[in-house]
Amino acid sequence: QVKDSAALTRDVLEQHFRDLKGTLQKLLDERLLSLLQEVDAIEQESIQPLDECQKLIEQGVSTADDLLREGESAVDGDVAQQNEKLCNFTKKALHIQLDSLPEVPSLVDVPCLSAQLDDCLLTILKNQIFRHGTVASRPPVQLEEFVEKPGGILVRWCKVEEEFPAQDYRLQCRRGAAGPFEDVYVGSDTEFMVLHMDPHVEYQFRVCARGDGRREWSPWSVPQSGHTTLVPHEWTAGLEGYSLSSRRNIALRNDSQSCGVLYSKAPTYFCGQTLTFRQTVGQADRRDSLGLCVEQRSDGDSLQRDRAVCISTNGAVFVNGKEMTNQLPAVTSGSTVTFDMEVVQLGPCSSEGGNVKLRVTISSNNREVVFDWVLDQCCGSLYFGCSFSYPGWKVLVF
Repeated sequence: QVKDSAALTRDVLEQHFRDLKGTLQKLLDERLLSLLQEVDAIEQESIQPLDECQKLIEQGVSTADDLLREGESAVDGDVAQQNEKLCNFTKKALHIQLDSLPEVPSLVDVPCLSAQLDDCLLTILKNQIFRHGTVASRPPVQLEEFVEKPGGILVRWCKVEEEFPAQDYRLQCRRGAAGPFEDVYVGSDTEFMVLHMDPHVEYQFRVCARGDGRREWSPWSVPQSGHTTLVPHEWTAGLEGYSLSSRRNIALRNDSQSCGVLYSKAPTYFCGQTLTFRQTVGQADRRDSLGLCVEQRSDGDSLQRDRAVCISTNGAVFVNGKEMTNQLPAVTSGSTVTFDMEVVQLGPCSSEGGNVKLRVTISSNNREVVFDWVLDQCCGSLYFGCSFSYPGWKVLVF
């Protein structure tokens, strides 16, 4: 691990600084081109009026020179020609303004280009470069635990550098040992339930952290593999009154007038697990229910019956159809209802049956009730179910 991580770190550093040098070279070339273009623009803009002034002066000098030669020619020759030439010379001389010249700008008004290059840029760059990048012997956060869940994995992580002021964590996952990692969670919690995972398939995870008030992320933790052997929880398809998501882990009570209990596809709940319902609420009814049962029944419109435990949407708890004295808060949108069970007493099991006592904990809105559920037969697994009288309810199970 040390050699592999060191080699990978060298490759990352070399590639990063190669990219950085290329980018800096590109930026310097772009800046140089911009400054040269600015020099060209100032030169062109400043030289044009001076060129025009020079042309006017040269034109005036040339005209005066031609007039001078014409005057000399008028003086030479016979008298008749002299009078005519002098008359023409006089007329032309009167129309030419020999004493008029264009205004020539003073020397201080003529641009004189220069380049100002501040050497402090090198000092700033030097200081920034020598502070750029760090090498850590270990990441400040590491993966701590993988807990198998039906169709998912509960991933937990912890800080290994106590002085690191972590504000956010970033968890990534990929299927197998190849391919790109993808974000599955960004937030302040130190655990996350990764859903929609295929059973008996290895997934790789890694996590990093971001310090308080910082933008950059810390180095990644050592990638670790996790998997689940538990099939995902699914609702039974085809029951009128309920529509299911593509993965069949979300049930929506539709506008159908048909009522009944929607059960799980199979008895996928085992003692020692946590079953979680997360819902969007609709209009409540006292016969609504969320819970677990021994078997599916086609009769009845609620889990408030024998061989079942459930909670109504108003918070009432039912065991084998009887309402308990203890009551939980009413179910609200986005809240979770969880069921935990463990075997506390197991009677003799045989082909004729047996008996079992289960310790049940139901939690909702930060409150919980605990009770014993006595069954007249041994149950290795249980069905889950729900029933709602009115449309608008949506339940995710995991």
